[in-house]
Amino acid sequence: MATGTQVKTILLVDDNQLFLKMLSQAFKKAGIACVTVESGKEALKKLGSLLPDAILSDYEMPGMNGMEFRQQLMANDAFKDIPFVFLTYITDNDLMVKGLDMQAVDYVIKDTPINVIVSKINNLIYTVQKQQELSKSELKKAAEALNVKSIPTKTPKISGFEVDFWHRPYQDTPGGDFIDFIQANERYTFIVLGDIMGKKWMAWFFTFSFLSYIRAAIRFCVLSRDYSVGSILQKVNDVICLDDVLKDILSSLSLLMIDNETQIITYSGAGDLPLLHFEADTSTLKQISGGGLLLGLFAGNEYTEQQITLAKNDQLLIFTDGMIDFSNDAGKKSDYNNFAHNIDLMLNKKYSFKCIQDELFEPSLAVQVDDCSIINIRKTA
Repeated sequence: MATGTQVKTILLVDDNQLFLKMLSQAFKKAGIACVTVESGKEALKKLGSLLPDAILSDYEMPGMNGMEFRQQLMANDAFKDIPFVFLTYITDNDLMVKGLDMQAVDYVIKDTPINVIVSKINNLIYTVQKQQELSKSELKKAAEALNVKSIPTKTPKISGFEVDFWHRPYQDTPGGDFIDFIQANERYTFIVLGDIMGKKWMAWFFTFSFLSYIRAAIRFCVLSRDYSVGSILQKVNDVICLDDVLKDILSSLSLLMIDNETQIITYSGAGDLPLLHFEADTSTLKQISGGGLLLGLFAGNEYTEQQITLAKNDQLLIFTDGMIDFSNDAGKKSDYNNFAHNIDLMLNKKYSFKCIQDELFEPSLAVQVDDCSIINIRKTA
């Protein structure tokens, strides 16, 4: 949903074209973007590429009435919390109560003057946004008070390697991506990149439990001289599946271990996207797939591992799906191959990591739809 100084957007659903035109023009005059559709079915399709600040829907419509449309929204976690207002000529109290019981925030009678409708909806959006901003502020204060972090503030120093990372939360709201750099001892450094599957704040809450298990598993394995990232993933997965709180929460995870002595990287993945290995000498980009199942899916999963050797100036990129998901006029899409192609072009042009992150999120090209995280490992010697 729009925040701050962004233009507010509403989705207006009504089979009366004249009313649609009148109300949309009034909203536009008030500085509110108004997307119009003539049926609940069209509205559901439009919501595949639009997340408005509020939805106004007529009650009496052919095919799917407003109540049925509201039921469809309530069944979808992505849409059920969007503020919903019924538009109707009906003043039946029982019907209004039924709609309000479906968490509609209000009814607006169509005989209400247009300027009053616009003012009412504008105030509704403003109130909701203020409450969201307050909730975000309180969440951040709580995190600061508890000193919990899912994203580090600095990168590790590893002989022969340069590590960079970039993270941008979706709409400045804490989400499910997490990054960690764990220097277990002078020889081994572990790099962690994960993404909790779940709704933003809920996913953010569970990241700390996942990170705690991962950190503990790495420490225990290193102390027992078990330097297998596959073994670590298996232990973490089994513990998560036994945890009553986490057993229904899934997460992707990329786990890498850099051996400072051999200069070899060992990698194991759980439901993550294939890594990208750019070979500087041949200017080619290769994919490295982990192939393991998501953490928390089944107990007893086995995770394979593979060794990666980087030549001087080679780069290894690890990223979450927010980097390949985007929204444009055609709707929300995921395009790994296009992302890899763009990375290939930029690395061949010797772009710095800073230039790459700036180029990938040129605002005119695509709209961010999820947390975005990427880690770049470059061999320097």
